[in-house]
Amino acid sequence: MAKISFFLFSLFMIVASAIINGSAGKEKVGIYELKKGDMSIKFTNWGATIVSVILPDKYGKLGDIVLGYESVKEYMNDTTYFGSIVGRVANRIAGAQFTMNGVHYKLVPNEGKNMLHGGPVGFSDVVWKVNKYKKDGYAPSIVFAYHSYDGFPGAVKVSVAYTLHPGNRLTVKMKAEALNKATPVNLAQHTYWNLGNHNSGDILSEQVEIFASHYTPVDSQLIPTGETTTVKGTAYDFLKPHTVGSRINKLPNGYDINYAVDGVAGKLKKTAVVKDDKSGRVMELFSDQTGVQFYTANGLKDVKGKGGYVYHSHAALCLETQAFPDSVNHPNFPSTIVYPGKDYKHVMVFKFSISA
Repeated sequence: MAKISFFLFSLFMIVASAIINGSAGKEKVGIYELKKGDMSIKFTNWGATIVSVILPDKYGKLGDIVLGYESVKEYMNDTTYFGSIVGRVANRIAGAQFTMNGVHYKLVPNEGKNMLHGGPVGFSDVVWKVNKYKKDGYAPSIVFAYHSYDGFPGAVKVSVAYTLHPGNRLTVKMKAEALNKATPVNLAQHTYWNLGNHNSGDILSEQVEIFASHYTPVDSQLIPTGETTTVKGTAYDFLKPHTVGSRINKLPNGYDINYAVDGVAGKLKKTAVVKDDKSGRVMELFSDQTGVQFYTANGLKDVKGKGGYVYHSHAALCLETQAFPDSVNHPNFPSTIVYPGKDYKHVMVFKFSISA
């Protein structure tokens, strides 16, 4: 889901220029690596972003399975959200406005009249503090933190902990604390996955299974209508594994839709499975969230990535576990409002393996 810059872009570039030259306040932007066995993951504290995920294929050959850039500077100019944490409210807010507790709030739009992924300068466009960093050992981990000041409304402290466990498992734990006012919070991890390798072409032949019997239909601006509809008989039905390309031509551009995940909200449950026959790689995703956005990188066009490779539409897929989009404007959707004294928590687990 690409974002559109506008009048705040110049302000953002001033901040970014200072960061590129070495620091943003007290925090320098850098690259950090976690390594366990033959799997390694690199991050940058710009946007608490996953930069690379390297692991072997069925032939034992190492490859990088996430899209991204060669340099941190390129992430600062990114318009795709490659690998970043997005928020304070992921996905879209209709009309960039909502009413909470009788008070109407006007936000800054950045996708037409709507707000996407927190607005012109969301959590993907700021420097996060590195609170903890353990590069290797039994469970290598890194913790990023950020203080979002009043204006959404309310000040919020957020953190994301990435931990690499034995058995090629990556755990992502996101937390947020409302400091002074009730506020909507909906964080998402926005990595673009291609299990064949980031430079292997499109993902139309990858098999996907999504454990969701329903989805939330959208209008022409990708804003939910407020309904929850069965996937049966539609191109959105991945209750059994299907290749991404098997029914994508039934959709205008590709997949960009929120699924209502089966199971109990707040409990860790299997959300999706992705398989790539050529490489043999398998990715299982578990989450405690009510929704997952399935996105097939429809907006990518001539994006120069790692090693000079150029990414195009459908070069990857995203599985962004989340609350339902635009929940602040749909009382029938599960609430995303976080009150002081009651923290927001969001857990994801990625398990990687090789199929027989």
